Amino acid sequence: MFFALSITNGILPRYTRFMAQSNSNGKKLIRIDVSADTVCPWCFVGKKNLDKAIDSSKDQFDFEVRWHPYILNPSAPKEGVVKEKFYREKFGPQSERIEARMAEVFRGHGLDYDVLGLTGNSLESHRIINYAGRQALDKQHALVEEICLGYFTKGKYIGDQEFLIEAANKVGVEGAEEFLNDPKNGLQEVYADLEKYSGSISGVPYYVINGKRRLSGGQPPEVFLRTFKRLPKTIRDMILDFLFYSELLLLLIVCSC
Repeated sequence: MFFALSITNGILPRYTRFMAQSNSNGKKLIRIDVSADTVCPWCFVGKKNLDKAIDSSKDQFDFEVRWHPYILNPSAPKEGVVKEKFYREKFGPQSERIEARMAEVFRGHGLDYDVLGLTGNSLESHRIINYAGRQALDKQHALVEEICLGYFTKGKYIGDQEFLIEAANKVGVEGAEEFLNDPKNGLQEVYADLEKYSGSISGVPYYVINGKRRLSGGQPPEVFLRTFKRLPKTIRDMILDFLFYSELLLLLIVCSC
């Protein structure tokens, strides 16, 4: 009996240590890289749908979501232009139909879509989102939510530093004001992220799930859920399975002696 306990006491901690190092409680870890622009309404819709899919499958998976910049209109003025006028000029006669469609989609999420306020260059928002991600991914995710809520439903301007600082402070990002006050802060990181994650894509939102599966557009929650369930096992998953079953087998052998 002492022999069996000695062996199992040595075996089982190895599996436990590996589980702890994997930052998991045994559930599959799903990493999601999202390329998006904060002035893109479908990017916000995609986030809301992704959040629903994540919330409904947290008992099966752990998630790690990272946001990466994409700038739809790099030449947009930093000082901003009237959003409604910009849409009229860009989309012409179709603008009213597009706005009505977006309003309908937002209502489905319990939100009021409007075209109040200004639109313009989104670089400042990407700077602070990238900065938040270097503090904590949950802060980054929450900041994307706050920025999009302000821009799409409250008439806030995406390039207004006061608004961005307020949003960052609300979700617990530290040093936001000092960071944004220097226009050079974070530029190198944003441009590197643009090249690495968004340089080869032509539209957003764009999702890369566990480095393998790719989705684009404001997909409904069901599409994300199906993708989560169909993901192949990672090396980490296979190692966990191997450790668990091999040590379980050894435990059974020892205990039967």
